[in-house]
Formats: sequence, structure tokens, C-alpha cells
Amino acid sequence: MDIIKINDNSNKLFYIGGVVRDELLGCKSFDIDITYVGNAIEYCSKFGEVIQENPDFGTVRVCVNGREVDFASTRSESYPHKGHLPVVEKIGCSLKEDVMRRDFTINALAKSVTTGEIVDYTGGLEDLKNKKLRVLHDKSFIDDPTRIIRGLKFSVRFGFELDEHTKNLQDNYLNNINYDMSYKRVKKELIETFNLNSQKAFEKFINEKIYKLVTENDVKLPKINIEKLINDYDCEYIWLVYVGVLGDLSRLPFTKIEQKIIDDIPQIEPQSDFEIYKMFENCRLETILLYAIIKNENIARHYLDDLRQIKIETTGDDLKTLGIQPSPKYQQIFDEILKEKLKNPKMSKEDEIEVAKNYGYKN
Repeated sequence: MDIIKINDNSNKLFYIGGVVRDELLGCKSFDIDITYVGNAIEYCSKFGEVIQENPDFGTVRVCVNGREVDFASTRSESYPHKGHLPVVEKIGCSLKEDVMRRDFTINALAKSVTTGEIVDYTGGLEDLKNKKLRVLHDKSFIDDPTRIIRGLKFSVRFGFELDEHTKNLQDNYLNNINYDMSYKRVKKELIETFNLNSQKAFEKFINEKIYKLVTENDVKLPKINIEKLINDYDCEYIWLVYVGVLGDLSRLPFTKIEQKIIDDIPQIEPQSDFEIYKMFENCRLETILLYAIIKNENIARHYLDDLRQIKIETTGDDLKTLGIQPSPKYQQIFDEILKEKLKNPKMSKEDEIEVAKNYGYKN
């Protein structure tokens, strides 16, 4: 654990959540959460330069020994609107009340900054030992369905499985989904889960019907190994290549680029190299990979492996030099050159010019 040196004798400062879990598992932690039992804003004002405060959630960012550190007050929450953001009920509650608002027992462990003592109110240490994911109460998934996707993510990252009761709660919820939920949060969890690029995660996502959180349609597991496909062709929006398989994504809040990736998936099967080239030449890689999964892997791979690097060298200026006046005819000439170059990728620019002459003067 990346220790933060703070002179404190109150024993009210605790590392909490993932940072404690990761240390016990011997994994690198991406975030360090420090919780103060009480009002963290009031506490931090005494010893550090305050950079930012959020009184509604009792969080504060301060500069400690030249480093920015986030502190959170202990707080209790409730979910008056199931599936959406919780409402803070009390800031400055007990440590036990604070950890009870978390998703799984392995993320409800605390460690004293002062003494190093591990505080475990929920049996998280035993679950870490047994590699089990267990929710803290029976309404956990009803309050926050995104915990189901988080469970999938943790199962992949750590090789853990849901305990039997938690699995039953998950199955029950997936059979009675309340689709009035925060899909911004659903999308965030999908991104974090599938950016891990795990075929195993996707198979569980489909086979355990976790995909039902996104669409009510029935979805079958594609025959193609998506993890291998992405490893073969590195892309930016890894998660969308997985999720795009679901078809109905209308509930997810997409950016313009993300929506275009989905909208541009071709629905036809071209018959020639030229048709393949023209179909894909303006598509993002993610769109082509989705075509491989949904429609035809061989066609997509043929374009990516054999065709996409083929480019014609002839320009509009070259056609002007030949005495061909600018017009829509230019595109026809370029297409004729491309057809020939797809047949013979070693064509020189001089060879291309000959094609342009023959086509341009005849038509």
C-alpha cells in the first residue's frame, strides 16, 4: 500500500475498500480512499491546504506533504429511488454504518492509518480467503443493479465467484429487472468490465443473463472468440466491441463516436474485394470488428489483413495534368484504379496513370 504519512493520534482515519482488499491480495491498487470517522471537512481544515470540498457528500481534497489526498467522511446512505444514485442520510456516522453501504464484503474492509489494524464487520477476510463475492444485504442488487456488473468485474480480476446466496439474489433480480435505473452508471461499469478484454467475462455476462440489464431481447453467445479478435486488432473502444453484440443498446447514453460505431455496422455481404473495400474504408476499426462478430469474420479479416493497406497514389492533380476536367467522373476513375490495384497491389503510380488514361479518355 502506498502509505500516506499523517500525524494523527485520534485513530479515526482508515484506509477503506479496494485499497485494503488489494493489499491483502498482493495486488496493485489504483485508488487510495481514506475515511475519517466524523466530518472529514472539519478535520482536514486543521492540518492541510484545502483544495476542494463537497459538503453534500462530506468529501475533501487537501494537500498533504506536497501531495493531493482525498478524504471522505463516514456517511450512511439510502436508496429512495431504486437503481439510481443514493441519498446521503448522515455525515459523521460510525465506521460500521459507513462500510455497510458498500457492495461486497471484500470491499467493506477497513485498516487503521494509525495502528494498521484491520477492521472487518462483514466477514470480508473470510470471503477473501475463500475467494467469494458476497453482498452485505438481500436488497443490495435492488438498490443498485450495477453491483451485478461490478461482481462480474471482480470475478474476472481476482478469480472469485459469487457465494450461493448472492448468486440466488442475482438470478432473482435478473428475472425481475426494474429498468428504471441509471444507465450512465451501467455504462461506466460495462466500460470498466469489458475493457479488461476477457472472453470469460463475456461468456458469464451472456450465460448468466447479466446482459438483461441492458436489453430485454434474448442474446446468444457468438461463436467467435472476441478476446482473441481484439488481441489481433488493437482498438480503442474495447468495451463497445463486446457490448455491441447485444443489438438493442437504446438505453445506454452514447457519445457521437460510440453511436456512429454501432450505426455504421454494414448489413450486407459484399461479393468482391472492391465491394469489401468500399464498404469498410470509412468505418472505424470497432465497427469492422463488430461486423466480424455479427455478420462475417472472414470478410472482416480479409479487409483488415489484406486490403486496407492498399492505397492508390493517383490524385486529382494527376488527372488534371492528363487533361481530364474536374467532375464526378474523378471518383469513377479512382474506383477503376482501385479495382485494378486490388487485383495487383504491386501496381506502380505509372500503371495507375495508364488505367486513368484508358478509362478517362474512353468515358
